[in-house]
Amino acid sequence: MQDFSIVEISKALAKKEFSSVELTQHYLDRINTHDSQLNSFITVTDELALEQAKAADERIRKGESGVLLGVPYAHKDIFCTSGVKTSCGSRMLDNFTAPYNANVTDLLNQAGAVMLGKTNMDEFAMGSSNETSFYGSVKNPWDTAYVPGGSSGGSASAVAARLAPIATGTDTGGSIRQPAALCGITGIKPSYGRVSRYGMIAFASSLDQGGSFARSSEDAAQLLQAIAGFDLRDSTSIDRPVPNFSADLDKPLKGLKIGLPKEYFAEGLDAEVEKVVQTAIKEYENLGAKVIEISLPNSKLSVPVYYVVAPAECSSNLSRYDGVRYGHRCKDPVNLDDLYFRSRGEGFGKEVKRRIMIGTYALSAGYYDAYYLKAQQIRRLISDDFTQAFKEVDVIMSPTSPSAAFKIGEKSDDPVTMYLSDIYTIAVNLAGLPGMSIPAGFVNSLPVGLQIIGSYWGEAQLLNVAHQFQQATDWHKQKPKGY
Repeated sequence: MQDFSIVEISKALAKKEFSSVELTQHYLDRINTHDSQLNSFITVTDELALEQAKAADERIRKGESGVLLGVPYAHKDIFCTSGVKTSCGSRMLDNFTAPYNANVTDLLNQAGAVMLGKTNMDEFAMGSSNETSFYGSVKNPWDTAYVPGGSSGGSASAVAARLAPIATGTDTGGSIRQPAALCGITGIKPSYGRVSRYGMIAFASSLDQGGSFARSSEDAAQLLQAIAGFDLRDSTSIDRPVPNFSADLDKPLKGLKIGLPKEYFAEGLDAEVEKVVQTAIKEYENLGAKVIEISLPNSKLSVPVYYVVAPAECSSNLSRYDGVRYGHRCKDPVNLDDLYFRSRGEGFGKEVKRRIMIGTYALSAGYYDAYYLKAQQIRRLISDDFTQAFKEVDVIMSPTSPSAAFKIGEKSDDPVTMYLSDIYTIAVNLAGLPGMSIPAGFVNSLPVGLQIIGSYWGEAQLLNVAHQFQQATDWHKQKPKGY
């Protein structure tokens, strides 16, 4: 059952070939068997999952239908889930049980999906390797000595290892696409504002966006369909109709214009990764697409811009964790200053502290104009580059990551090298564009991802472009040994 797509699961549930309870128990058993090696879950919600599965079976018995009805999923531990610990991978929220649901959680409950548990992640979504989690590193199922990518590494690892058919994720600078690439699965980050951020614990509010992980574009489309839409409770949610993301999956690609940014195929890209990506692009040419070289001249500035904007926003968002209202509180504070200093010092990890310090400095008097304001001005130039490029091409393709997965601990002591892991994904968030990663091959038995970037609200086209490639290849069907 673990190899069924969610479309196949939905049909089998409707035909009563197995029940949602049986399917859910199957996945819970797999988590119990395999997750001790992967550490992809922080919390496994056995009882809740079986309750939701029973409710889904009853809805099916009464004649109700829906692609996600009775389908298990893994939920990134950044989405508030009423009555369930929502930790964001941090000691700061280790004792926090959410009193309400995120909008994404509500929508999945309405669809009848079954939550298997909350997945591990980099602390407060800050990381590219899933090594900053208070709950320990997540392992890559293709080789457990390697990272799965971050920050949504738990979700990506769980889907790749068949511990869940689909999973939620969030992407602030590549945190869906990069782990999808490193774990050999499909991940999509929609346009900023497509998925509500209500109840999604904030890292950098102008960049964060929820999205989906699956093994195929077809499954990713179904999950995105369920969680997309306008939400009055989120001031950044866009009141725009949600198209049927599956309607054009089978549309031929003849005449599609693909842009290849020359800046993304330059120094810093692993030669073997480039070969894999170029082979994938040749497959697109075989499918009738036309390849055009383009330039995104300001893309080289995306990493420094991101590491001013994102830390500035995180320093503001994380100021609420003070040991007073909720979250970690130090023992026996002697005064208010001691309460603040020790609660935050004990509750936050090293990477989170580093980014808070950078962000606070960038926003401080005398430096705001020189750093934060300048970064926002360059951010506009990066966005303008994409706008210009999409006048010539339909989609843009590139590697998702400059290398395949690296070993756990390899970059932990060099934050700048770690930050460069997201060099091809960050600009998409700065511009608010949709982007996705699909499996395109292997280097030294580790997966390589192809990134596809679309224009605003172009998720349906991205999913079509990905689906046609997956109809012609079988990279997305490969799975790690032992799972």
